[in-house]
Amino acid sequence: MTGRRRRTARLHELPKVWLRHQAQNALAALGCLLRAPLPTLMTVAVLGIALALPGGLYLLTANIKLLATGWERETALSAFLTPDTTDVEAARLADRLREHAEIAEVRVITSEEALAEFRAYSGLDDVLAGLPANPLPAILSVFPMSSPDEAASRERLARMLDALPETDLVRHDAHWAQRFEALVALAERAVTILSVMLALALLMIIGNTIRLEIENRRDEIQIMELVGATHAFIRRPFLYAGAWYGLLGGLVACALVVIGLLLLQGPVSQVAALYQARFPLFSVSLPALFSMLVGGTLLGYLGSWLAVSRHLRAIQPI
Repeated sequence: MTGRRRRTARLHELPKVWLRHQAQNALAALGCLLRAPLPTLMTVAVLGIALALPGGLYLLTANIKLLATGWERETALSAFLTPDTTDVEAARLADRLREHAEIAEVRVITSEEALAEFRAYSGLDDVLAGLPANPLPAILSVFPMSSPDEAASRERLARMLDALPETDLVRHDAHWAQRFEALVALAERAVTILSVMLALALLMIIGNTIRLEIENRRDEIQIMELVGATHAFIRRPFLYAGAWYGLLGGLVACALVVIGLLLLQGPVSQVAALYQARFPLFSVSLPALFSMLVGGTLLGYLGSWLAVSRHLRAIQPI
């Protein structure tokens, strides 16, 4: 009974022993990296830059996409009325349109208001002063209701407005925003391709770094094999070294992205002020930081595993 209890106690201690062993290997691998600070710093810097490029571009495209979505929601359908439509008739038409279920708001821009706005933005005061009459018609700015399928709703409203007898021309102000969104989607696809290419580059960088470490410790590995060490035991410190490289590179990437956003905030705010708008850039959220750290660690571990699995087979005991 006493022997059985001892065996049971030892079985319960196995997870603790395993975790202690893993922690010792991880700390030992970190110590090896710190004992060569300059090579480690250079490798981590390269990894950090390679991780920061796709991460920063992704955040940039996400901000631009959000801005384009906001523009599209704020844009309206502009219905240019016929020249013989008076401002009173335009107001009555606006009242009828406000009762439509898919219309949130209708604003009336009278012909005089349209002329004043055109004069303010065009700078053609002399030319406009010489005209015998106001050539601009009244305009209705129609804002659709928010819906899951806003594009289809806008198209239906555009066709409905175009069929009205008082309407001369309907302009869909969101068309340019939709084209802009298409360009943003293209940029997102390019960022995805760049991320895949940089991930492969990271695997090669870490693999080459671990390969050099294996060559430097060839004699030590051969002695370990002579005394019966398994490949899993020999492989473990190198795997932790690759994971540390990836984690440290992820930390550098997070720092670079945060610094880049802070540097861009001032110029972006100045550009937004020219358009009388506010557009603060996203701060890097905790999920984004965590994704960069986990991604860097996994790439480091995978690159190390590929390199160690390949080169250990080439090392034969003395």
